[in-house]
Amino acid sequence: MENLVDFVQKEFVTKKDVPVFTAGDTITVYYEIREGEKRRTQFFRGVVIQRRGSGSSETFTIRKMSGTIGVERIFPVNLPAIQKIELNKKGKVRRARIFYFRGLTGKKAQIKERRI
Repeated sequence: MENLVDFVQKEFVTKKDVPVFTAGDTITVYYEIREGEKRRTQFFRGVVIQRRGSGSSETFTIRKMSGTIGVERIFPVNLPAIQKIELNKKGKVRRARIFYFRGLTGKKAQIKERRI
């Protein structure tokens, strides 16, 4: 059964060119929104909290602050609505999933930038 699933994913799911990013990086995701007949592009900029899964079912979670409220959004890597992913800055963290970032406020919520 798993061989069949792998076969279908390899043959029919289109892979997108995604930049290499990990938890702690700040990225901007441009995606298309359809409202009736109209289409527009919207972006979501924030810190990557985690990447999970593999292959065509891989997802990543982004967190941003909207005023004083934290907003998280989960994007599948191969979502057809995603137009492009832009890497803004690399972050220096020591974990693959930075859920502790949710509880930080003020200066503690800053992530140091990693030099490339």
